[in-house]
Amino acid sequence: MARRHTGTGPGSRIKIGGLLMASPPIIVAAVFVGFPIIVAIAYSLGHVGGLNRTIATIARGQHTVGAWDRMSLGAYRDVFTDPRFTHDLGVTIIVTLIATLAVTALAWVIAVYLRTTPEGAWFRSGVAKLISGLAVVPMFIPVVIASWAMLTFYAADGFIRSLCADLGFQGPTWGYTMVCVAIGLVWTNLPFATLMITSGVQSVPDALIEAARDAGAGLLTIVRTVIAPLTIVPTVIALTFTAIGTLGAFTMPYFTGPNAPSMLGVDMVSYFRSYNRPQQSVVMAVVVFAVAAVFGAFYVWANFRSAKDSGRV
Repeated sequence: MARRHTGTGPGSRIKIGGLLMASPPIIVAAVFVGFPIIVAIAYSLGHVGGLNRTIATIARGQHTVGAWDRMSLGAYRDVFTDPRFTHDLGVTIIVTLIATLAVTALAWVIAVYLRTTPEGAWFRSGVAKLISGLAVVPMFIPVVIASWAMLTFYAADGFIRSLCADLGFQGPTWGYTMVCVAIGLVWTNLPFATLMITSGVQSVPDALIEAARDAGAGLLTIVRTVIAPLTIVPTVIALTFTAIGTLGAFTMPYFTGPNAPSMLGVDMVSYFRSYNRPQQSVVMAVVVFAVAAVFGAFYVWANFRSAKDSGRV
């Protein structure tokens, strides 16, 4: 008669030990991230008791329900029927897409240039090292300082306008416009994307590139058929983090953007602090979270594909 497996062998103990070792970060994320999200969503649906009692006592224009088995969509109705919110939501998504695509394109150009620069060409090699160094400089500059630097360049009395005036023509005024916001977001998000995509491009085996060159393939063909397919995962990760970071940006749009339209990161703070309408602010945060979850799905897919390619799943 076959002995019944009880699940208490060495393999089970290893699995339990691994679960215990992985549990601290999961518990921290659940307590400090997951639980506040649940409380906030409950407040947006009209539940003003418990941990939401303090903010509910000073809020204006909020919608409440009396029991936990009920919900109110009044705050969502207020937000989605407000023309300013729908306009700012569209602006936020457009700026996010433009900044994300621009960051990814610039990071790819830098990565390919570094990968295809021959070691013996001292001039091109020096230029490549200079570009790679400049691309990561924004990582070490606070966003507040970068915001004021953007205004120093692009405001009506900034460097660009002054230089154009000295040359005899009128330059553009991009300060306090969405153009300045997009430029600033590209500048601040470029270092991470450059490091991520460059590491992926550099990991492509030299043998594959040399074989493509021996077959007569040009640079664009090599990038399209050899480098790009092997760099999908880091590219998706760079795209995802750039999009999520841009979607919820506050400092750069607050300092360099116009009063209207504005990005949702600025709107949430304004509704919470200036208009004293925290429930509507939470609704906007839920919308941003939902849009970010769409980008996050690509990140999960990239990690799953990476694990599958490496044989871990």
